[in-house]
Amino acid sequence: MPVDSDVDTLILGIGNILWADEGFGVRCVEALNARYEFDDHVRLMDGGTQGLFLLPWVSHVSRLLIFDAIDFGLKPGELRVILDDDVPQYMGAKKVSMHQTGFQEVLMSARLLNEQPQQRALIGVQPEQLDDYGGSLRDGTRQRIPEALSRACTLLDEWGVAYRERATPLDVLDLIGPGELEMSTYELGRPQ
Repeated sequence: MPVDSDVDTLILGIGNILWADEGFGVRCVEALNARYEFDDHVRLMDGGTQGLFLLPWVSHVSRLLIFDAIDFGLKPGELRVILDDDVPQYMGAKKVSMHQTGFQEVLMSARLLNEQPQQRALIGVQPEQLDDYGGSLRDGTRQRIPEALSRACTLLDEWGVAYRERATPLDVLDLIGPGELEMSTYELGRPQ
């Protein structure tokens, strides 16, 4: 997907939904997209585990909000918000998956190019379970999504990024990714 020059705010969910709590970031972006509408200058993106392929997007925007599962050394399910220059160090502090080192490299590469977003935030959850291929979010992690969205909205307000609550939340077919990967469908193992 080519970078859209009108986009100045990127809301990025990173992680792998096939590895339990590793999918937290992607599920947060899906939930945010289902509940809120954004202007054309805001892009919500499932960054998956794309690593350096995200560099053109990250180096192009003024504001970057990341959702991810991060090993902060806290109790499972605890949320933490990290801002600006502290974001890269937490993206690689304790590697919990392949994408973290890759995304830390994205942030550092943007910095070296002098093209890093002026405002950066990471909303991370301490994962409970990662090594469950095919498993979904654990209940404690899933229950933190509403708080993560609330914290994201607070940051967006502080940044002056406009959004509106949808009159009717989007259904599965309108979400960011393919319907088969929507959480309830994925957990059932078959399309609804």
